Amino acid sequence: QVQLVESGGGLVQPGGSLRLSCAGSGFTFSFYAMTWYRQALGKERELVARITSTGNRQYADSVKGRFTISRDNAKNTVYLQMNSLKPEDTAVYYCNAYYVTDYWGQGTQVTVSS
Repeated sequence: QVQLVESGGGLVQPGGSLRLSCAGSGFTFSFYAMTWYRQALGKERELVARITSTGNRQYADSVKGRFTISRDNAKNTVYLQMNSLKPEDTAVYYCNAYYVTDYWGQGTQVTVSS
């Protein structure tokens, strides 16, 4: 019933761009803070970007100035625009929704390689 479905991942060259989307259903999307996390092979999961229910944003230092998080509550969707991609951005990117209950998507692979 509750779903978060990520899309938009893929293979991109260093310096390229990608836009990830996460569509939610089965819950009141507008109540939830939405966060993108990522996990690279052999590394811990890390917060990439968050947008609260009121539109406040926070970013990991490693992505500031390159990534932009946004949300469209009418579409129950959160986005992550990723520019100037680096090989170190390679990871599985996960969408998370948090209010009282915590929901996770299945992840989408982003690979940055020449």
